[in-house]
This record gives sequence, C-alpha cells and structure tokens, in this order.
Amino acid sequence: QVQLVESGGGVVQDGGSLTLSCAASGRAFDAYVMGWFRQAPGKEREFVAASRNKDIAYEDSVQGRFTISRDNAKNTVYLQMHSLRSDDTAVYYCAGNLLRVSRVAEDYDYWGQGTQVIVSA
Repeated sequence: QVQLVESGGGVVQDGGSLTLSCAASGRAFDAYVMGWFRQAPGKEREFVAASRNKDIAYEDSVQGRFTISRDNAKNTVYLQMHSLRSDDTAVYYCAGNLLRVSRVAEDYDYWGQGTQVIVSA
C-alpha cells in the first residue's frame, strides 16, 4: 500500500511558476510509475505527466512548460510548472501504479488528496 501526499499548490499570476511535490510512503518507490493528473471545475480528470526511469510522458498542452522529476531517495515526485496560464487552474493529483507509464487515470491504483492551483490574470 502506498500513500501519497501532495503539497505546493497555491495562487500564482498568469505567466508565473509553481512547483508541486508528492511524498510517497512505502517501499520500492523507484518501481512505481508516478504521474500527475488535474481536474478543473466542471471537467473530467486529465493526464498531465508521468514517469518511471527514462520513460516520461507529457500531455501536449504542458509539454515544454511543465517538468516531472523524482527523487527516489526521498520518495518524492515533483511537477515544476512554468509559464502558467488560466487554463492550468485545477486541482492537481499525484498518482502511482506498478504497471506502465499511462495517460489513463484508471491505470493508477494510488492517489493523493489533491492540491489546488489557481492561476490568476
């Protein structure tokens, strides 16, 4: 069983930057695919980024603006977000699975509680 706790959300101005963190409990963190999803009000949860070792994927709209990274020694995955826009406003969720880097939320078994990101004009 893995427990995930996100932090780092907040309010940032349009064009600004923010880094989210997700701390995981449990062992063998490096074996897990770790991903980030987001859900805006009135919209479905959508994929943002995921990684395991050198296998990394990004959603098209964040490619080049967001970077997923992880510190396996600290059991933590990060999402660095730059050039933030109003349409990045959402609750951001950290997720994990043992199978594969996937853009599908149903492939992830473990979820954090979410952290709110608001990008203001």
